[in-house]
Amino acid sequence: MKKQYALPIEMLQKWAAEKPDEVYLRQPVNRQYITFTWRECYDAVRRMAAALQSMGFKKGDRIGILSKNCAEWFLADFAIQAAGYISTPIYYTASAETISFIVDHADIKAVFMGKLDDFAPSENGIREGVVKIALPYDTIDCDHSWKELLSAHKPLPEPELAKPDLDELFSIVYTSGSTGDPKGVELTWRNIAYGAWAPTQSLELQPNERLLSYLPLAHITERALVEHVSLYSGVLVSFVESLDTFAEDLRAAEVTMFLSVPRLWMKFQSGILAKAPQKKLDRLLKIPVLSWFVKRKIRDQLGLANAKIIGSGSAPISKAVLDWYRKIGINITEGWGMTETTGLASSHHPFRADKLGTIGTPLTGLEIKISDEGELLIRGDSVARGYYKKPELTAEVVETGGWFHTGDKVQQDADGFLSITGRVKEIFKSSKGKYIAPVPIEAMLFDNTFVEQACVMGSNLAQPAGVVFLSSEVTQGLSREEVRKSLEKTYQDINSSVESHLKLSSIVVVNDMWTIDNGYLTPTMKIKRSVLENRYQEVVQNMPRRPVVWEDECVAETVV
Repeated sequence: MKKQYALPIEMLQKWAAEKPDEVYLRQPVNRQYITFTWRECYDAVRRMAAALQSMGFKKGDRIGILSKNCAEWFLADFAIQAAGYISTPIYYTASAETISFIVDHADIKAVFMGKLDDFAPSENGIREGVVKIALPYDTIDCDHSWKELLSAHKPLPEPELAKPDLDELFSIVYTSGSTGDPKGVELTWRNIAYGAWAPTQSLELQPNERLLSYLPLAHITERALVEHVSLYSGVLVSFVESLDTFAEDLRAAEVTMFLSVPRLWMKFQSGILAKAPQKKLDRLLKIPVLSWFVKRKIRDQLGLANAKIIGSGSAPISKAVLDWYRKIGINITEGWGMTETTGLASSHHPFRADKLGTIGTPLTGLEIKISDEGELLIRGDSVARGYYKKPELTAEVVETGGWFHTGDKVQQDADGFLSITGRVKEIFKSSKGKYIAPVPIEAMLFDNTFVEQACVMGSNLAQPAGVVFLSSEVTQGLSREEVRKSLEKTYQDINSSVESHLKLSSIVVVNDMWTIDNGYLTPTMKIKRSVLENRYQEVVQNMPRRPVVWEDECVAETVV
């Protein structure tokens, strides 16, 4: 018999009844906090659900949300659910072409429009006839406003709130893929209920927890582990007003659980090392009394003074980076999951220093097995039912019996802890016919704190090359030759510890940071490997035969 779970709207109803006047959401606006109690949230959700139904949409119609994170993002999502429609988020950084594709592919009938950095993509990407509803922030011209609809409608009566079967479609979540059009992952109510309930149990969340929502809500990790976990555990959520105020808003949130991505952990590390270079930091940490104060000050400055659960996910993070944080008193546990597994599926919690670098063990109720090729397969209530309008793709990755092929290669130790060794499809072949998995080598490049971003490439080359972007904060004031000397040691360390076909031909230092805006990172800050390989193909193929070279040196010597 399948496990039964409460629906998200039932959890909202529960907390509105049990603690109506407690604050659920905190939204900074013009540096002042607007608060929403559980009762106010439940009322707003029911009013917006009634407003949506008054527009004549049919049960199961798709309604989009295109906005940065904010309190109304949560409420719009809950209202879509309560009214009987299918919530279909769109990344706020998406191009006009991507927005247009998703709107047409999902046949979206209406879109909640909110906080955006650039209005042009949404103005050009949303076709005529799609109803646009403006959240209470500066946004594009819309047909309706949030406040107008709330004031014009009475709350939808509780008996009329949608109560779908757990195996019905809950949401279509479009992945940000590195190539081609996004894929729409079909998540059921069972998926999202498990995806919120299981982490609440696994992480042992208490009602006094405080969370911060800042990673894109269009991605399942934030939506499951912050938005819906907050519902199933009944905890406070704060938001960030802007990128410029992020550090201040994080400190103000006094979070007890903080989840981030490797890119941000490395930015934090660079910021710390810019103020206290590694040699100075090492000296301070060796003095017992000073060590305590240094560690405490770092946690305070980062906004993690009260954090009991500190996690990293979305992409691989170097064990060296995790160990560096452990030495300054910040124990980061890794989690693993995918859109297709409704967020977190495996977790290294509680923290164990001897398991640093692993993604822990599967959450309760999930089954795993490892194929002969080393690929992780998973089965359970978290596994999505398939890809929207792509039955052939669904059949490729979901076996009869419900086993989902994750595409991740793993190793499992004697205690059952899993370690990701790379993606099956990221493995490339050298000109010598040897297969190369780039992720483990990239992790070794990150042992050098000068390295902020790394990508190992070299398909059809005799040896792979490590392409890196350096932290300007950590390398500030250092000459190129000083940096080269440090990178040469990293080069030697790597090549002395790997098999001959994995030895790097060179480490290439590139000029430009890889960002979401310039197309080299996905919205969840994973590198777009194929895009980077295309961008640096000529550089890598024509680089001088030296351990460490800069991009401009490659170009200069090629021209000569």
